[in-house]
Amino acid sequence: MRDYYTLKINLPGGIASPGTLQQVLLLAYEAKVRQVRFGARQQLLMTVHYEDMPFLEKDLKAHQIPYEVNTEQYPNIISSYCGEDVFRTGDWLREGEYHTVLDQFDYQPRMKVNISDGNQSFTPFFTGNLNFIASAEPHFWYLYVRPKQSNTLFRWPDLVYTNDLGRLAQAVETALLEQVCQNETQLYSAVTSAQSFITQPVAQEVELPEFSLPYYEGFNRYGQRSWLGLYRRSEQFSIAFLLDVCALCLKTRIGELCVTPWKSLIIKGIGEKDRAAWSYILGKHDINVRHAANELAWQTEDHDDEGAQFKNYIIRYFQKYDIRTFGLCFGVQTRPKSEVFGAVLIRRRPLFRIGQLALFSVYDLYFTENFNPNSRTYHLFEKGLLKIHVPNQLRRLSRKYNARLAGNSVELVEPEIEKAELVTAARPVVYRCCHCFTVYDAQYGDERQGVPAGTPFDELPVTYGCATCDASKEDLLPVEPGLVTIG
Repeated sequence: MRDYYTLKINLPGGIASPGTLQQVLLLAYEAKVRQVRFGARQQLLMTVHYEDMPFLEKDLKAHQIPYEVNTEQYPNIISSYCGEDVFRTGDWLREGEYHTVLDQFDYQPRMKVNISDGNQSFTPFFTGNLNFIASAEPHFWYLYVRPKQSNTLFRWPDLVYTNDLGRLAQAVETALLEQVCQNETQLYSAVTSAQSFITQPVAQEVELPEFSLPYYEGFNRYGQRSWLGLYRRSEQFSIAFLLDVCALCLKTRIGELCVTPWKSLIIKGIGEKDRAAWSYILGKHDINVRHAANELAWQTEDHDDEGAQFKNYIIRYFQKYDIRTFGLCFGVQTRPKSEVFGAVLIRRRPLFRIGQLALFSVYDLYFTENFNPNSRTYHLFEKGLLKIHVPNQLRRLSRKYNARLAGNSVELVEPEIEKAELVTAARPVVYRCCHCFTVYDAQYGDERQGVPAGTPFDELPVTYGCATCDASKEDLLPVEPGLVTIG
């Protein structure tokens, strides 16, 4: 029997320098590692054989690269930086502010720290112990604290200035870990009496957006450039492929790679002249970038092949019966003390235990308040299901979600009889991408691709592609406008 170690390298904020990542991957390759993963907290993960571990550790130390083996003493700082610019929604938070915040963490946090744009839903808000959320007031942040081993959140009484985030995070962490405070009031007093911070009073509670997961795979245009999202069904990325990615980034002067909490990779700032080179690398390594949107909306635990296999088992059922799950994201939890992000949570548990031996697994299904994955409130839907029964119960739960959306929709008014002729008149058809659901409407055209308003779909050039994911014209299918609005 071969013994392996799990090695983790934190990528603060999910940001990786191509040069540094290239160095780590080369060292891992020399240690006979051929595949790596990205974790739910935007880390780099790899499995190393025990015979090769001493050599890899020696090399990492020589290059001053921090790492952990089989431990989680220093959970990574995660951020919504990966979606910045490409999924831009914030008023003032930009790439520079993220770097200002991350540069303040000159220590390794022992508690989970989340840094989030308050207007996005691509990355989670409250999966950390210290959750900083950008407020509407420029350069000031909310802080929501969740003590370890707790599901209780409380809001810090003040908004905190950008330049004080790192210092405040360290002070709060120290007070919590040393357990000098029994409640929120004592914690606030202990931190603020020892040092001062630039703050503002909280004028209103944070208003979180409705959850909407953008399609984050494939080539997508923004401005004059493109970004590329990379997802792997197995969650495994070959080192050979990633080394080619790093080399091309360095060659084309792309300074950062972004890891997402969905265990995928985003490369921003791809120039039009370099698109062919990126396509060549994808073809060379047989990388598919056309997965269905509902397959991307899943989270599993890190280093959990069983969870990934179970996810694929459910997805095959959804695809076979063409189940509508738009607007939902799913989490698979196979270990009791782990945490995954999802509006629908599938928890596996043993039906019986004999000592440490677990026998006969069953599954419990939960959904969050209002089906928002950022909610900390879970409702039980079904309990004690056998694996074979889980897909159909998830189908029922998806119908419950869709029924809720229908209940919140605007009430339709019956047309007057004399206007019936207008109602039954043929409605113009729009064309929707079958991959990311982006719509082409002739009355608006596509200004970004030089298509003027009023251009019928049939008159578009054969080279026309989806404005979001660049799918071919053949992948845009006709639908009635009334069927396009979802949720």
